[in-house]
Amino acid sequence: MFLLKKTISAFLLPIPIGLFLLLTSFIYLMFNSYKKAKIFLFLGLSWFLFFSFQPISNALLSPLENTHKALLETPKVNYILVLGSGHKSNESLSITSQVKMVGINRLVEGIRHYKNLENAKLIVSGYGSNDENSHAFMQERLAISLGVKKEDIIRLDTPKDTKEEAIEAKKIIGNDKFILVTSASHMKRAVLLFQKEGLEVFPSPTNHLSYKDDSYSAYFCAKNIRNSETAIHEYLGLLYSYLKKEI
Repeated sequence: MFLLKKTISAFLLPIPIGLFLLLTSFIYLMFNSYKKAKIFLFLGLSWFLFFSFQPISNALLSPLENTHKALLETPKVNYILVLGSGHKSNESLSITSQVKMVGINRLVEGIRHYKNLENAKLIVSGYGSNDENSHAFMQERLAISLGVKKEDIIRLDTPKDTKEEAIEAKKIIGNDKFILVTSASHMKRAVLLFQKEGLEVFPSPTNHLSYKDDSYSAYFCAKNIRNSETAIHEYLGLLYSYLKKEI
């Protein structure tokens, strides 16, 4: 079910759909159906133009990222949970290059709170997928290199998604209120999933992507398509969790 969910959602994002439209145009062109080819070419180009436009990508992301305000002051808690992201093990590279940028951003936010607390535990999460190391293991290595004590780190090596992270976190944290760190775009869904498990959180969103960039090159660019994909991925995730009655 997990692999099926990931596969289906991957094909419902802007780039795969845009490529399908352009491929359909090419197929019609090969069969000399020029009118249909032009229609799908127009649709494909319009599709990419739409999602690469900064106001569109910001409009998609803003409702998600503005659901919870940034946690500027650190509350007194015993646990900080940093949700998993991505990595690629490669011992010839620095650990900061092996952990993906989103994961680094989340971890730094967690460490920021950790540094403001005494006797708090930093929980890092995430499985390895096809990698030899779990994401939690890689985040632990990065956290230690940034000054976190090894004995203050708790690893959740098995969760594949946010639902499983909530279940595993419940076993450790119990009824204590804790700081939850994840990307701002993901925080709305994460909080709902954790609340469903009876957990109380202080949301600490980070890695905000929705902002106005006044440089001319920013109005139409690949970054905006990526931001649109991030937003659509979250909306699909919210819909899936709602239908599964997980939120």
